[in-house]
Amino acid sequence: MKGRYFITSESVGAGHPDKVCDQISDAVLDAVLKDDPKGRVACETFVTTGLVVVGGEITTTTFINVQKLVKKVLIDIGYNHDRYGFSAYTCAVLSAIVSQSPDIAQGVDAGGAGDQGIMIGYACDETKELMPLPIMLAHKLVKRIEDVRKSSELDYLGPDCKSQVTIEYEDGVPFRVDTVVLACQHTTKILDKTGMRITAEAKKEIIDVIARPILDKWVDAKTKFYVNETGKFVVGGPQSDTGVTGRKIIVDTYGGVVSHGGGAFSGKDPTKVDRSATYMARYVAKNIVAAKLAKRCWIQFGYAIGRADPVSVTVDTFGTGNVSEQVLVDLVRKHFDLTPQGIIKTLKLLTPIYQKTAAYGHFGREEFTWEKIDKASLLAKEAKRK
Repeated sequence: MKGRYFITSESVGAGHPDKVCDQISDAVLDAVLKDDPKGRVACETFVTTGLVVVGGEITTTTFINVQKLVKKVLIDIGYNHDRYGFSAYTCAVLSAIVSQSPDIAQGVDAGGAGDQGIMIGYACDETKELMPLPIMLAHKLVKRIEDVRKSSELDYLGPDCKSQVTIEYEDGVPFRVDTVVLACQHTTKILDKTGMRITAEAKKEIIDVIARPILDKWVDAKTKFYVNETGKFVVGGPQSDTGVTGRKIIVDTYGGVVSHGGGAFSGKDPTKVDRSATYMARYVAKNIVAAKLAKRCWIQFGYAIGRADPVSVTVDTFGTGNVSEQVLVDLVRKHFDLTPQGIIKTLKLLTPIYQKTAAYGHFGREEFTWEKIDKASLLAKEAKRK
């Protein structure tokens, strides 16, 4: 895009009700994979005041104590006291789990995709993580909120929080933060005398302790900060809002900068290409950008249920590529195994690492295998021959 424009992305913390559900669903998946790597999991979670419901389809040889697992996740997040309106020690946990459909299983067992669908991957050179800047800053803000809460540096914060960052661009290059929105759950400790708003001192402290250390490089005198703009955020988490697995798919990916395939990730084992092929698409796109074959790279894969190879592979570099999109498609098909089993093997997806993905984004985090750039030099070398 030419000229000046703005892009906004949001993130939510681990204590947000939807993220609570994502973490529970992925904790169930991890528990299955730990003892039964061949287990099949499609786990959904619903949370509301005083209640957690875990359902879905699971086929496994191991046993999962769902109630014990759910309560551990809630305690680790910080829902360990009734002052937050929701507590692991007092909430009810209901389980409604059945086995996977045999009609789906027969296709997956033969190495085919677990569903039809389109999967999107993206990378760009805006940040060292090769991710869009708005979503990376939004993630870092909510992670910072969690860190200062757990360290008791700001002991009045609760587990629920959200962030939003608007970046101003010029000719495709980010150069400043225009607007920052923070919503931080808190106790009554920082309310003013009216009981309706947090104090100006608390608002300034939240900006100085949470926002500025993350955003300092990008902030200028015109940057606008909005903190708990309704006045207060005492009632939060599942007490104030129901949560459901898979409702934060844009937070999980690229912050709305590019399109999304539509499928959610959490609670799904890697035979579900909604998850695994999206991870592979990120891996491919990141390696293309790391190879300096493009400044921006968007990948789309299409799959048919029960079939192994994708029905389509599409690459778009938005005019930033050093070679044609067709050359890149050919390189992708040649050097990446895009079958479900190939993806699982390449990215080592039968390891129980999924709960870690369920908060603060699935991409731009070096601990995950799909963030490696180990194919970049090969792609750069091959592209020179084209």
